[in-house]
Amino acid sequence: MEKEKGISRTELIALIVSSCIGTGIFGITSDVSKAAAPGPALLAWLFVGLGILALVLCLNNLSQKRPDLEAGIFSYAGAGFGTLGEFISGWSYWLSAWLGNIAFATMLMSAIGTFIPLFSGGQNVPSILGAIIFCWFLTILVNHGVESASFINFIGTIFKIVPLILFVILMVIFFKGGMFTADFWGQVADNVSKGTVTGSIGEQIKGSLMTMIWVFIGVEGASVMAHRAKTRKEAEQASIIGFILLVLIYVLISILPYGTLTRAQLASAGQPALGYVLKNVVGEWGATIINLGLIVSTIISWLSWTMLPAETTMLAAEDKAMPKLWGKVNAKGAPTASLYITAILQTIFLFSLLFTKEAYEFAYSLCTAAILFSYLLVGLYQMKLSAQRNEWGQFGIGVLAAGFQLACMFLAGWQEVLLVSISFIPGFIIYYQACVENKRRISGAEKLTMGIILLLSLITIWLIIKGVIVIS
Repeated sequence: MEKEKGISRTELIALIVSSCIGTGIFGITSDVSKAAAPGPALLAWLFVGLGILALVLCLNNLSQKRPDLEAGIFSYAGAGFGTLGEFISGWSYWLSAWLGNIAFATMLMSAIGTFIPLFSGGQNVPSILGAIIFCWFLTILVNHGVESASFINFIGTIFKIVPLILFVILMVIFFKGGMFTADFWGQVADNVSKGTVTGSIGEQIKGSLMTMIWVFIGVEGASVMAHRAKTRKEAEQASIIGFILLVLIYVLISILPYGTLTRAQLASAGQPALGYVLKNVVGEWGATIINLGLIVSTIISWLSWTMLPAETTMLAAEDKAMPKLWGKVNAKGAPTASLYITAILQTIFLFSLLFTKEAYEFAYSLCTAAILFSYLLVGLYQMKLSAQRNEWGQFGIGVLAAGFQLACMFLAGWQEVLLVSISFIPGFIIYYQACVENKRRISGAEKLTMGIILLLSLITIWLIIKGVIVIS
């Protein structure tokens, strides 16, 4: 029976858009232009867009075929690859979510620092304390009811996109076709392209991938929250509509600036890059609007990403893939224990920002690498289920989704993927606790899988010691 109360389709669309549009979009102009000229950037968006669309179609298909699996992408991994598969998916997603919050914290305090010098740079003691206050405020808000928090998220999303719409309008007004087409494929190696990648189109596309995937993380939000939606059909519709809106926004904001400033100017832009572009095009007031938009955007995205990791561990615990403590809920239906455990870990990790120079870049690259594990398992289960049902069209979509994730792992983020493997050292201890709690023996296949992942983690540690993998 469909639920009469719950999160509406409109609110789910807002959740997806808000989850994805956070800090990344405000720096995407600079990040993409460093890696690619307009032509390769458009090809990269096509590649990433098709890969993410395949993922969304997989999630919608699995939601239709397996409505009994309420834990979304985590239970799909469980149905296809057992309890350990669900744990790996849930652990990776949870890790990705709160690492993303660390990136939000760094960028938020840095943006506030442009107005209040006390927080300048975003990584000093006042900034860390301010970020911790935000972390706990949002945790308490979500703890008082996920549905009410989603409504606040919907209202905030409306306000956060206004600066982005203004940016697009101004870029269209000041767009110069000649500047846009100059070195369209990025193959002119001279001073005009200083600080950017030139030459091979393939290398330029490869260099853009992790940045583009980073801004799409959260597109699965409607699937994660599907069991709280009014109907599953609305959750599926929200996924498609949210995806289309995101593609449109990202392409416009990352590509139009090539027609207003040179690629070298865009690549050397300070953060937030959108503020730098508007400052050069219309003056100081443009940068002010973007900084204000960044502050609102980050806070609202942080709210979404406070909801999602807690929901992840709660659902995994319900399926006995994590200890029962992580699944306990309060009278409001919010996973209190999971929320507080995650907030405590974020609080501890935030202090590490005092000792690293590139906290934002490091956090978001690890966040992106971690989510690839969860997305990969969705594609693989789509393939398995479709083969069992002889639905070869859906099987093909699963191949595209899984192939895309593997390509990104090997082409763009192999070092980050190896770093994520280290997190499974404490992760498997928690998984062992869940097995003991639920009186379930760890199978030989599970031991083999865990052994391989732990071996990768040890190799990664050795590569770090040898200096092959450098942590910022």
